[in-house]
Amino acid sequence: MGTQERGQSYLANVQAKVASVEKHQAENFRKAGAMIADAYAEDRLIHVYAGGGHTCLMICEMFFRAGGLANVNPIMGHDISPFCQALKYLEVERTPGYANCLIRYYGVSEGDLLILFHNIGMNPTTIDAADEAKRRGAKLIAISSNDWRTKLPKDHHIRHPNKKHVFDYADLCIDDENPYGDADFRVEGFDVPVGPTSTQVDAYIAHRMVIEAVAEMVARGLEPPIFRSANLPGGDEFNAQLIERYRHRVKDL
Repeated sequence: MGTQERGQSYLANVQAKVASVEKHQAENFRKAGAMIADAYAEDRLIHVYAGGGHTCLMICEMFFRAGGLANVNPIMGHDISPFCQALKYLEVERTPGYANCLIRYYGVSEGDLLILFHNIGMNPTTIDAADEAKRRGAKLIAISSNDWRTKLPKDHHIRHPNKKHVFDYADLCIDDENPYGDADFRVEGFDVPVGPTSTQVDAYIAHRMVIEAVAEMVARGLEPPIFRSANLPGGDEFNAQLIERYRHRVKDL
């Protein structure tokens, strides 16, 4: 297999996963959009959190970007992101108790909406965040993998001590179809799979939820709080109104 063939094969792999998620989760995207619109109608922030590792990129994907919602409150767990030292974040995301303080610090409260990404869904920083948010009365949209949920051994050391999956807490579950083991592309002559696809798929899910939220807001006669590109003429001026509206409520603005 040559370079073009490998590229076409990997492209087909990514496209197939995105197409499958769209096919199976379209109704859940609509429901997520309605939940986001409900929160906006009540002048609530949309809390977005990820349970560690590269799923933390989804916080960046939804926060402070052109075409994104201005009322997103990113729950930044810097110690569990790839921007922290790798071995430290791996240890922290397996430590119970860390995520509870993040949910409290960012002010998730009764009636709020939390969107939680983690494409495995069982480590302590995922489960503790879900548990804390639900105990505080928040609604939860969870984006994770049923394949991991069904295949990871119950006694595996990465699991939260309570052995639960984030879907056990969620009001709405969106399966990102992340395959058990993450990467599943094989290069001839090499046994270890490469080319993971969860980032592409989860980013698609993030934007599909926003698309449905905007459609729902428009249908209700609401003005969606969407940022324009700051690099366009007039972009800074347009965005300034949204920033002024939310800067004293969103900790990371």
